Amino acid sequence: MASSSDVTSSADNTPENPESGSAPGTPEVLGGSERRGRVRMRRAAVMAVPATLVAAGMAILTAQGALGVSFKISGMPFTVTATDLDGTGFEQFGALDTMADGSPNTGDTGGQVLVVTSAIKDATLTNLCQSVDLGGINLRITAGDGKDKVIASDLTTDSTDLSGNAEFHGIEIGNDASELDKAGVKGPIGVFSQQADTVHIGDLRQTNYATTAGVFTLPNLHLSFSEKAC
Repeated sequence: MASSSDVTSSADNTPENPESGSAPGTPEVLGGSERRGRVRMRRAAVMAVPATLVAAGMAILTAQGALGVSFKISGMPFTVTATDLDGTGFEQFGALDTMADGSPNTGDTGGQVLVVTSAIKDATLTNLCQSVDLGGINLRITAGDGKDKVIASDLTTDSTDLSGNAEFHGIEIGNDASELDKAGVKGPIGVFSQQADTVHIGDLRQTNYATTAGVFTLPNLHLSFSEKAC
């Protein structure tokens, strides 16, 4: 996670937004606006049930420290924002995420997305918001908007776009990703990377394809469907 100047957006590699049209294999909807609305809501509900179950499963696995850094992504990007992020032990390097075989979200990417992996050993976030577009409605999660902040350990995010106001202490730029040692994560050999002792990012905004953590503590968690994205 770094300022926009540190990261090059990979818009050309981003799968087609689900909101822009029907997924492959979805029958064309004919009829009036009322029927289209009902069909869209049914489609969103079908997509949302697995998303909710996955979120619950990830909460259990991350609490046990059992979730690995790498897994097959859905190919659906999600937005993450926070008023402030503070972290100790920061690393960042390029990587390639792969979608599940046969995913309808491949678009023209060939099922792979070029991402920037950011790893933080210990992080705190204020006013965390996460939303994913389910085709006309958003699954929206908020936490840490009270006196208690969101706390994460061994946090990694795979992003195609990041922005914010960043400050690094003890930064090293140009490391080989296989030699990183600040957050306990190593990237591919021969890949450009950077790392720092501490990082602060204000007004953080990310477009992510994957997030993992050893432990993720979410005070005042609220999950809902909303027309409003983060």
